[in-house]
Amino acid sequence: MKNAFEGKFNTSGLRIRARRQELNLSQEQLAAKLQLAGLDITQKAISRIETGLRVVPDFEISFFANALDVSPLWLLGCDAK
Repeated sequence: MKNAFEGKFNTSGLRIRARRQELNLSQEQLAAKLQLAGLDITQKAISRIETGLRVVPDFEISFFANALDVSPLWLLGCDAK
């Protein structure tokens, strides 16, 4: 039985990827930006988030929102950028 997230572990991965690409950032560059902000994350973890293979804890949403210059609600699919 499929769940509402179509087998994915997060709802924000596709938006993280879309915004990262819009900003012309590589996964490695985004990881570095997040690390400088204090989040211990790797390029591999970002890849897994974007493909829906990794959960995004709530405390990480604000890091991603700040790094990508969007609202946390937008990352969750609840609001405009």
